[in-house]
Amino acid sequence: MIRLGDKGHEVALCQRMLLEKGYSVSVDADFGPKTLSVVKQFQKDYLLLADGIVGQMTWEPLLKLPNFCPKTPQKFIVHNGKPWPIKWDRVVLWDEPGGLKSNPGCYYNNSGKAERKPTLFVNHWDVCVSSESCAEVLNRRKVSVHFCIDGDGTIYQLLDTQHGAWHAGFNTINKNSIGVEINNAYYLKYQKNAVHRGLGERPIQTNGIVHGRTLKPFTWFYDAQLRALQALWVTIYEQHGIPLDYPKNEDGSLCTTIHQGCKKLEFEGLCNHYNFTERKIDCAGLDIPNLIPKIL
Repeated sequence: MIRLGDKGHEVALCQRMLLEKGYSVSVDADFGPKTLSVVKQFQKDYLLLADGIVGQMTWEPLLKLPNFCPKTPQKFIVHNGKPWPIKWDRVVLWDEPGGLKSNPGCYYNNSGKAERKPTLFVNHWDVCVSSESCAEVLNRRKVSVHFCIDGDGTIYQLLDTQHGAWHAGFNTINKNSIGVEINNAYYLKYQKNAVHRGLGERPIQTNGIVHGRTLKPFTWFYDAQLRALQALWVTIYEQHGIPLDYPKNEDGSLCTTIHQGCKKLEFEGLCNHYNFTERKIDCAGLDIPNLIPKIL
């Protein structure tokens, strides 16, 4: 819940969503009188109590993904200081108001070095209640990731992809990959947190197969997150040439356990964290073979 006088990540999110919906407001992460006035107008337009307080009832219509946002400028992600267009409207860079970033000393700094040429894109889930909390956890643990995808489908770039993020647990993999943390608290008990954020209940994944076993039901990604992930895959393919391919078993099906081609860097494409170690189960249930054809 945010209100007049608040500042920070959630305020910037609120302002971006208002702007996306066609309201005139500056994204400065400061809930001042102007933002208050716009919030009240939004609440009136959506037949809500116009008290200027952004709680669950206001977040729900505010975070709803529009079918088309013609007034939203083209967004981009960054590699080696250069912008690269992405066909997704909800993108926030580390240096923008409300952005998330990796702290210095938590990644391989490749500034001024030869162009990095990653060959793998690694999918993770964060087991956090939001991408903001994920970024806090990563920095506290002195690790990193290039991107986070929050529950509303916003892609946060925390780190220029020229740098090597510490996300996969192996130095050779970190130096040759790009990583994303997709927000998902995983445990069913956290459904109430998603509802409180205005996102609604998460889908439940019942077909999470990994390392030869089926996991107990757990919370899953929203459709907006999967669409954002697909947009990110395409952009990374266009930018870095990482193939829209996945680790396969001998019969051509998705490999849902350790894949030697991934570990040895013989495979190039999209993979999951569990493809490197039995200690990880993310992202069990992510149907990469079915998602790829929908973006080709």
